[in-house]
Amino acid sequence: MASLVPKRTSNPIGRTLRHGDIPWSTILIIASVLVLVLMLAIGWSVWSQSAASREQFGANFVSPTAESAWDPVNDQFQAWPIVMGTLVTAVIAIVVATPISVAIAIFIAELCPDRLRTPLNFMIEMLAAIPSVVFGLWGIFVFLPGVVKPVGDVLGRVLGFLPLFSGNIPASGTSRLGASLILTIMIIPTITAVTRDVLRAIPRAQREASLALGATRWEMIWQVLLPYGLSGILGAVILGLGRALGETMAVTMVIGNNTVEASGSLLKPGATLASVIANEFAEAVSPLHTSALIQLGLILFIITLVLNMIARLLVWRVARRVPSEARA
Repeated sequence: MASLVPKRTSNPIGRTLRHGDIPWSTILIIASVLVLVLMLAIGWSVWSQSAASREQFGANFVSPTAESAWDPVNDQFQAWPIVMGTLVTAVIAIVVATPISVAIAIFIAELCPDRLRTPLNFMIEMLAAIPSVVFGLWGIFVFLPGVVKPVGDVLGRVLGFLPLFSGNIPASGTSRLGASLILTIMIIPTITAVTRDVLRAIPRAQREASLALGATRWEMIWQVLLPYGLSGILGAVILGLGRALGETMAVTMVIGNNTVEASGSLLKPGATLASVIANEFAEAVSPLHTSALIQLGLILFIITLVLNMIARLLVWRVARRVPSEARA
């Protein structure tokens, strides 16, 4: 007697195609390869287009010991003050913004009353959506004369013996300090939003277990939530650092655009890699000037790539360690 139950044919390829696994995997692989190809193409483009500048100036282009000079008329270019301005403003912005952003994220995620959480989230997201040129205009007319200039005067009087605060801030307030503080305000929403989402994604069981063992609310936040979400918080800081390094318009409008100031003082006008490219590329006076500006782009590309590689290594190490500690 023939069985009434239909036979099921074993066709792994058909089942795979029917569920879309192979097409989906192929799309993901192609997209990943395209990202790598695009990055290599950008690197090769700026490398090849900056050949004239590298051949002309060699290592002196970025050497701290070379004489500072950025003179497009005479085709003399030395980029160390510009590189230093980029690093100083970005690092100061990250150092100031990170604790403020994490504190705001902790308040919104763990301590804020429910009726205030939605308006605060909306305000943070709106702050992140403001165009950088608006920050620059506000900085010129309000922030520099009202905040940066008084703060710079105080820092110069009290901490002027330190190289970081030597000299006198200009009357207009345009300085590396102004650019650093503007960058701080601009990256706070990014770090805050990502850190908030990281904290909210931590399982509630982690909170309940800590409180059940007798921890206070602060101990639960400091000893459980922050270590558990440390890899995500580092990721938020990476995003903030990326924006600080590459920010152009707001920094260009408040930093003073002094391309030959070699001192590391925050109170002096300076320049960043992005601001110099934005200011001069459209009006480059010679092929060597254009090549030097492209080499600035190459330096920014390398700095960003190296910092992101280091940051991803830190995130990987923390992500590998934290789960084992959380299970202990």
